[in-house]
Amino acid sequence: MSINDATPQDWDRVRATGEPTFEEYMKRLDSKFVYDSTASYGNEVTSDAGDFADCWEPETDVVNNPSHYNTGEIECIDAIKESMPSVAFKGYLKGNCMKYLWRYDYKGKQLQDLQKAGWYLNKLTAIVTEENS
Repeated sequence: MSINDATPQDWDRVRATGEPTFEEYMKRLDSKFVYDSTASYGNEVTSDAGDFADCWEPETDVVNNPSHYNTGEIECIDAIKESMPSVAFKGYLKGNCMKYLWRYDYKGKQLQDLQKAGWYLNKLTAIVTEENS
């Protein structure tokens, strides 16, 4: 199926999935194109496919509010906290800090992993602060 063959119902279905409209998509793409002066086929505007990954995904905060941890009545971190004694939960938070710091340089998402380590450290710091007050 070509984009030219899309019916109004097809566009409605796309909008219902949270994907951007054509205009939104083009606006997002506009800032992502780069001029490739090394191309042997002429002077064309190109970009790597990876540069467009966020054009198809709704913007979410993968550090502070990842959608895959909020699928029920209670957030996952709160359920984990309630399932164990305070000392165990603090160990869990410390372990996650260490995990993200350990691998931040190897996954290709350095800033995101450092921010996640910070999130767990902030959570641990808040608990320890509350306990010592």
